[in-house]
Amino acid sequence: MDAPESAPSIRVLIAEDEALIRMDLEEMLTEEGFDVIATVSNGEEAVQSARALHPDVCMLDIKMPVKDGLTAAEELMDEVAIVFLTAFSQRELIERASKAGAQAYLVKPFNRSDLLPALEIAVQRFRDMQGLNAQVQDLENKLTARKLIERAKGHLMQMTDMGEEEAFAFIRTQAMNKRCTMQDIAENILTIHPNGDR
Repeated sequence: MDAPESAPSIRVLIAEDEALIRMDLEEMLTEEGFDVIATVSNGEEAVQSARALHPDVCMLDIKMPVKDGLTAAEELMDEVAIVFLTAFSQRELIERASKAGAQAYLVKPFNRSDLLPALEIAVQRFRDMQGLNAQVQDLENKLTARKLIERAKGHLMQMTDMGEEEAFAFIRTQAMNKRCTMQDIAENILTIHPNGDR
């Protein structure tokens, strides 16, 4: 069944040192509507190609020359979804693959019915993870700003006769007047009089 025309194809990079498997994967994925943007034979080429071409997902054989798939994945784990391919299914390898950022893991020989869901799930998991990371960063930024504003407010209360609400209002008004954030005003207050901070 063809994907709707409006849905963009998933862009795939294949890194597999066995040429026959590489060609089979490319053919299978292309027939299923995936966009295979590169095929490479070692981990070093995988890292370089992924950074140049920005695929949605990298399929990495674990055992490859020059740089293995686990090492390549560790370098790419924050940039792209990872699906590992391997002929080995030992628990230790699976644990290492998970730590290296794998969103999916396929043991050879695999068939089309295993491959396609693995790629789609890996891409979705990676996107979900990126979204969560962005939310965490946003919360951390807000917490940092709040702490600075609290410290600046305490500083104003200590250095003047302002009450808590008045000090907060002062910071907010300064931010509006100067068209900047309350965090900027708080940083400025604490920089000018660092020793007055409680």
